[in-house]
Amino acid sequence: MEYVKLGNTGLDVSRICLGCMGFGEAGRWIHQWVLDEERSRPIIKKALELGINFFDTANVYSSGSSEEIIGRALKDYANRDEIAIATKVNGRMYEGPNGAGLSRKAIMSEIDKSLMRLGTDYVDLYQIHRWDYNTPIEETMEALHDVVKAGKARYIGASAMYAWQFLKTLHVAEKNGWTRFVSMQNHLNLIYREEEREMLPLCKVEKIGVIPYSPLAGGRLTRDTQETTHRSETDQIAKAKYDATANTDRFVIERVAAIAEKHGVPRVQIALAWLLQKEPVTAPIIGATKVSHLEDAIAALSIKLTYEEIASLEEPYVPHPIIGFQ
Repeated sequence: MEYVKLGNTGLDVSRICLGCMGFGEAGRWIHQWVLDEERSRPIIKKALELGINFFDTANVYSSGSSEEIIGRALKDYANRDEIAIATKVNGRMYEGPNGAGLSRKAIMSEIDKSLMRLGTDYVDLYQIHRWDYNTPIEETMEALHDVVKAGKARYIGASAMYAWQFLKTLHVAEKNGWTRFVSMQNHLNLIYREEEREMLPLCKVEKIGVIPYSPLAGGRLTRDTQETTHRSETDQIAKAKYDATANTDRFVIERVAAIAEKHGVPRVQIALAWLLQKEPVTAPIIGATKVSHLEDAIAALSIKLTYEEIASLEEPYVPHPIIGFQ
């Protein structure tokens, strides 16, 4: 396993982050393909054995049960001081007023609930789960600053939004002497590269760590377009992201297949190798529902694509509608 600093911090994280959206109780959220605790624990344990020390979840994943599962497993299998736990806030946790968003009230309430579910005194990275159009960013940034100063989070991060919005958060923090975001969790893969236009250059110049989600486009980069899985048939979010552009995306997928065949490796390793060489990517967030998913992801660290191979993978891409900010 390789370890790198998260952005402009001293925090060491593995170059592969385990995304925990796939762990939870089915029926408590929108995804029906999640693994229950019994099936999740062997994957979490294997991730630790393979050297992964970076785990990403969110309060909204399976209505909190993802945090509960990852918290219990890490307590049993890991040394807390060596692990970097990331979680998120913004999604709706209950109906009625103040059940979602990035108000001071919501942030102060949800951080304590996340810590309780995770069974820890602090999280290493506390992230806003998208932009909240109904709360002043000054209120959000000051509340997050207070969370850090209270010792409940070591660092703070953001997720998918427009570059102008992210720059505004950095300006507000600097202007007021508040804690600054150190990471951006955005949507980036070979069939969705709109982040290359503004967000990635912004993160590079501001020394922000980039931890992309959906690095394999919900599995679409790992198989032929006509092949399906339980997730691909039931994941409505992934359908909304990728179904509309499937006809043009298939040309990129075919390039991935050709280069994977040349290297004699599964396609997942080529798709991740491309992402790992993209500056300023720190650690792709991998969703794993099988141990083999972890093994393939880590194997991608040893693949070095040539300039010609990278150009070949990128050449068929066409501009896509913006997805994931709302």
